[in-house]
Amino acid sequence: MEIGNIVEFLKDKSILVSGSTGFLAKIFVEKVLRVQPSVKKLFLIVRARDASSAEQRFQNEVISKDLFQALREKHGKEFDSFISNKISPIAGDIADGNLGIKDYNIREYLWKEIDIVVNVAATTNFYERYDVALGINVMGVKNVLDFAKQCTKIKMLLHVSTAYVAGVQEGIITEKPFHFGEALKPDLKVDIGEELRLLEETKSQIHDEKKTKEAEKEAMKELGIKRARIHGWPNTYVFTKAMGEMLLGHMRGDLPLVIIRPTIITSIYNDPLPGWIEGARTIDSIIVGYAKGNISSFLGDPQMSMDLIPGDMVVNAMIASIAAHSNQHSQFIYHVSSSVRNPVKYSTLLQSGYQYFKKNPRTTSDGKTIKTTAIQVMKTMSDFKRYMFLRYRLPLEGFRLLNLACCCMFNQRFNQLWRKYKFVMRLAELYAPYAFFKGCFDDANLEKLRMTTRDSMETTLFDFDPKHIEWEDYFSNIHIPGVLKHVCN
Repeated sequence: MEIGNIVEFLKDKSILVSGSTGFLAKIFVEKVLRVQPSVKKLFLIVRARDASSAEQRFQNEVISKDLFQALREKHGKEFDSFISNKISPIAGDIADGNLGIKDYNIREYLWKEIDIVVNVAATTNFYERYDVALGINVMGVKNVLDFAKQCTKIKMLLHVSTAYVAGVQEGIITEKPFHFGEALKPDLKVDIGEELRLLEETKSQIHDEKKTKEAEKEAMKELGIKRARIHGWPNTYVFTKAMGEMLLGHMRGDLPLVIIRPTIITSIYNDPLPGWIEGARTIDSIIVGYAKGNISSFLGDPQMSMDLIPGDMVVNAMIASIAAHSNQHSQFIYHVSSSVRNPVKYSTLLQSGYQYFKKNPRTTSDGKTIKTTAIQVMKTMSDFKRYMFLRYRLPLEGFRLLNLACCCMFNQRFNQLWRKYKFVMRLAELYAPYAFFKGCFDDANLEKLRMTTRDSMETTLFDFDPKHIEWEDYFSNIHIPGVLKHVCN
């Protein structure tokens, strides 16, 4: 594998990006524009009714973010005209054929113009409706592939998946592709056509039974979880992402394909804005809850390693792989991970959080200081269930009996508390496979890619080596402050 000058490669390239209002896509767009202002054009697929709405979403949800401040300062008064010349938001939706681009003239123009297609669009909800997850993570991927195949100058399709398509495994997990129809449970096969038929049958049955919208939503969510677990995956998200990978590998023909499999993506480590993040992403929910005094316990073994990777390192790996494999008519898979090269334990995060809030105590809306206490750790699901039963289920059972004795006068409050209890138990069930995950994601392929950039001047500019992360410093001085600034406020 040879890789030339990455910055030079990006010059005069036209790149189509899906999922462009998402966290990772924004980092990608900013990076490309900053390191190579002579990129020809970035076409961003934006879910919107029309061109005007797409432009408005782009302005409000992408370019106005703090992430683009370095680019603003670099271009000064010319920033708006630079962005206008380099970025074209396009109304569309990957869940629809032709990416939902209704205007044939625009489609034809893109087919002649595009060099690289980058698919970042996905629904990442573990407990997503099955129809929505299939529509975006499976059929949406097929739509992106079909569109890329029509691009006459296409050099590469890069697809962002997740390392957790591997399901729940132990030991070293390698960067290998899925065979079409491969299930994680032995003697089973994944038949995507059958999954689509089953989905339509279920929706038809729901319609015939005249279920409420809420009942339909619940049925669709439960169907996704059920189908995932039948085939060996823990949730709808990773099951549908795995099916998306299968479709790509099976249908790509000779189209150059890179599949990027990041682990748990965290805030920017270095470039351009350390600590920048959007949304509470997995471990960040713990940080936010702890900061607000809403979380006093943690489910997981503190001595187990978690696999985290900053968003800028994921994007740097994406860009390097595009430069390395364009026009190479094969499939390449990369884990972008840290658990093999620079593992970090849950205890490091918990201790860093405790020390940070000891030094920087939070206050409530009325000015009262939130006391910082060490978080209670539950090392097994049995511990968690026992705690929940004694702390919440038993009192709820007493409340239920009181409610019955009082002719159901507390029905509304009881039902509200019961729903909350069931929600927490469901959430714990969904996240438990990752709280106790015993696998490590090997990144041997990515290390080979890193080796090709080590002797170049671009090693720092496109750093994706997790060995460079000092985790305690990252948590205390970058990630936790970043979550508090960009998520809590």
